[in-house]
Amino acid sequence: MNSKILFQQLPKVELHLHLDCSLSFEVVKQLLPETTEADYQKDFVGPAKCNDLNDYINKAIKSIEIMQTAEQLRLVTMDLFRQLKADNVIYAEIRFAPLQHLQNGLSPIEVVATVNDACEAGIKAYGIEAGIILCTLRHYSETQSMQTVELVEAFKGTRVVGFDIAADEAGFPIDNHIKAFEFAQSHHIRCTAHAGEAKGPESVWETLQHFHPERIGHGVRSAEDPQLLKHLKAHQIHLEVCPSSNIKINIFDTIASHTANMIYESGVSMSINTDGRGIANVTLTDEYNLMKKAFNWNIEQLKKCNLEAVAHAFTSEAIKAKLKQQIEDAYVF
Repeated sequence: MNSKILFQQLPKVELHLHLDCSLSFEVVKQLLPETTEADYQKDFVGPAKCNDLNDYINKAIKSIEIMQTAEQLRLVTMDLFRQLKADNVIYAEIRFAPLQHLQNGLSPIEVVATVNDACEAGIKAYGIEAGIILCTLRHYSETQSMQTVELVEAFKGTRVVGFDIAADEAGFPIDNHIKAFEFAQSHHIRCTAHAGEAKGPESVWETLQHFHPERIGHGVRSAEDPQLLKHLKAHQIHLEVCPSSNIKINIFDTIASHTANMIYESGVSMSINTDGRGIANVTLTDEYNLMKKAFNWNIEQLKKCNLEAVAHAFTSEAIKAKLKQQIEDAYVF
């Protein structure tokens, strides 16, 4: 069996997955019937190389425009579950910023309730375990950040499992978001945070110091600082690594120059993720093949990354035990 078929069949765990960056051509065509394949490639998929992170993020604008009603949000969420099933993902944490979906009159509560209900429907329809992470954005005000984290608290006990900060770390400081992360800590809300992507290791240090997340979204530039790698390992901070996305936004020129293998070899906890299946135009199967091609990764490394993802997932111990068993049974080498 060739590796592509093998990797496709393996059960997978994905912790870093943006809802608004994962619209397939099928769902866009459903929402905008006049869309051609060429339109989709131009408006919803990132080029091989973006100028920077902000250029990449701007590719989500069209997606967000068609995620403004309850029905649109439901269709996009269900379509993502369809994609996950095809990729043999058994657990996913789906993140999005609810305050970006208010343009047609939905309230923040209605937005989160709609995606939560769709997530429940997706779990039942496709047999995939899943959670939702709500994101504040770097350019948001302190009020908007607080509003977002308070939504996580309001939806405790649902599929909403955590809090994140996303968007352009290079363009905006952390100041507006310290209060929201303090609220998260005091209310036992589980946190991840984007850092070490558009900026270097100083961004990760700053994020760890002020936000105290359990996981870092991306964090790939941590490899530039050996002391930071030691700190991440010692404190079991998990890095959600997204190789193809990093290449698209030009953090690394090619996969060969990516730090994923170096981070793995350092012993830092990490997983492989797509970031955005639409914009990055990638599946986890593709990412696994990329790691094999560049670094000769095989079942052993992929098993380790999936088990680390399970260990650091924002879910119950019972679900973790079930996922771990599925990984153990399938990844035989």
